[in-house]
Amino acid sequence: MMGAGKTTVGRQLAKKLGRRFVDADHEIEAQTGVSIPTIFEIEGEAGFRRREAETIEALTRESGLVLATGGGAVLDPANRRRLGESGLVVYLRVLPLALYERTRHDRNRPLLQVADPLAKLEELFAQRDPLYREVADVVVDTAASGGVGSLVRFIEQEIRKQCEP
Repeated sequence: MMGAGKTTVGRQLAKKLGRRFVDADHEIEAQTGVSIPTIFEIEGEAGFRRREAETIEALTRESGLVLATGGGAVLDPANRRRLGESGLVVYLRVLPLALYERTRHDRNRPLLQVADPLAKLEELFAQRDPLYREVADVVVDTAASGGVGSLVRFIEQEIRKQCEP
């Protein structure tokens, strides 16, 4: 989900694993030269999702990286398939109220520029949580994690467990 800490956790995890970190949203911004909110404004969510799918398709062909995707990437069955086939998928699960607390002042989240952002987060969570669970190899409840450092250590341990022969 948006605001779950994918970029922060992904960056630290990549460093621990000696891998390259890539944030799919940042890649889209670098390719287009504009921000995600601008893409939403000009092309709508459908245009952004098309760009997101193309970016994920290209990135999942690479190996040896830690990839953070945007919160809605799991909506596309092709993205879920690509992510599931290309590596180990970690779902940072955050409940809507905690997401609201983290994102309520962030104007760079186009889907939350609505009258009731908490209701929108609850709607997105209900829609996306089952899809994340479908594709995830590891589900991490971030509320019980004890901070970014312990979260990264836990994920690293889970990855090593699942990747050992």
